[in-house]
Amino acid sequence: MDIFSLISPLFVALIVSGTFVGIIFGAIPGMTATMAVAVCLPLTYSLGLENGLALLLGLYVGGISGGTVPAVLLGIPGTPSSIATCFDAYPMAQRGEGEKALRISIIASLVGGLFSLIALYFFAPALADFAIRFSYVEKFLIIFFALTVMAALSSNMLLGIFSGFLGIFISLIGVYDVTDGGNGHYRLIPPGTEYWLDSGFSLLPVLIALFGLAAILEEAEKGMPRAKTASEIKVGAQSRFSFSVLKGQGRNLFQSSAIGTFIGILPGVGGSAASILSYTAAKTTSKHPEEYGKGSAEGIIATEAGNNALTGGALVPLLSLGIPGDSTTALLIGAFALQGVQVGPLFIGNNPETWNAMIVAMIIANVAMFIMMYFAIRWFAMVVTVPKYILYPVILMMCVIGAYTINYGIMFDVWTLLIFGIFGWLAIKIRLEIAPFIIGFILGPSAEIYFVKSLESFGDLTIFFTKSWIAVVLWVLIVASVVGSILMARRSKAMAEKI
Repeated sequence: MDIFSLISPLFVALIVSGTFVGIIFGAIPGMTATMAVAVCLPLTYSLGLENGLALLLGLYVGGISGGTVPAVLLGIPGTPSSIATCFDAYPMAQRGEGEKALRISIIASLVGGLFSLIALYFFAPALADFAIRFSYVEKFLIIFFALTVMAALSSNMLLGIFSGFLGIFISLIGVYDVTDGGNGHYRLIPPGTEYWLDSGFSLLPVLIALFGLAAILEEAEKGMPRAKTASEIKVGAQSRFSFSVLKGQGRNLFQSSAIGTFIGILPGVGGSAASILSYTAAKTTSKHPEEYGKGSAEGIIATEAGNNALTGGALVPLLSLGIPGDSTTALLIGAFALQGVQVGPLFIGNNPETWNAMIVAMIIANVAMFIMMYFAIRWFAMVVTVPKYILYPVILMMCVIGAYTINYGIMFDVWTLLIFGIFGWLAIKIRLEIAPFIIGFILGPSAEIYFVKSLESFGDLTIFFTKSWIAVVLWVLIVASVVGSILMARRSKAMAEKI
């Protein structure tokens, strides 16, 4: 097909505007790429699938990249994926080299983003072709594996497992549909609420609540600290940026981009792990590890290439298996659902135009991010001075309007927003893991269907162990993820006791 036919003025404008808004969201501490996508998700309803995805992918790339601005200038990660950027970028900014640190970050982000796109382009179709062979048994085990990986990589594995199962439990509220192997009866709902919970809680208001409203409530609880004034934000030009700083960094860029892409492919691991692992690997293999933590350009390159490479990697399991790679791509499932499209092994083959549009959108978003941030970085740096008491009421209003309009004006969706917003805020306090919860909520109905259909087709539970060699491999991976997590937790505990 003619790939250039996809690049209409509206398509490009949506990508560029999405990238611009995403950078602003990422640049403000407390606001993330995930929140940007959640808040803007309802806007995509009237845009169609390709144009809607163009806006959301621009927000995704811009949001991840924008997180570097407060990490450099304030030492505060704008997004979780920018945590390791603070280690070296902030010391460099304190030396008056903020602009130099930002430009290094921007170039590394571009390289990481484009690298992951290449991986996405080649890996996603191949993985989807392989996944087409999966029966209900293997599909159920893939979802089970994704949940165990996310639980194993949570800060507390038991809480991660509980959060995932809680998400599945809540997703099953409503009528047990006969087309899914059920009996057509209500289940898991209190008497008197059948009218509202007939179909359970809608996905999109839940997503907006957990990633938009809950974050605002958490930030509001902390109070509204005084925003930095323009005179206090010192981008600095005492040491001008030169491309010579990238000399000899080819291995570092490749290694960090590869790590970030691989971490993105693992369901639910997230950008913070990508940036920290890239940073650790770069420091371990560096000729000058003693400079790390003191303003090393190598450290900035490693973290920014790693966290931006996550963007393409996280789309691989989403588009080939229907399993989100991180919380932001979980929101993209909402965009597909809004347009009545299901992602999974057949998605790329059945929707070549949408697949090509996503690749083109990601390329344009990365280039737009580079141009905007490289040439206008001083202006974007001023975003950190905008007071939150102006921003948050606007975002709150967008959350409510979005939840109300997303299903043609249902007031119960606004109550869903409020219920899950408060739940998300409380979950953070009691250390429940939001990512496993939301993945469980999204994948719960599919897991149930695959489980029931497997039993209907093959008779008993032993089929989950004997169906094929793929099932055996998946069980090995499931056990390995749990055992590996236990061993890592014990090792961390032992090291902490020694300290």
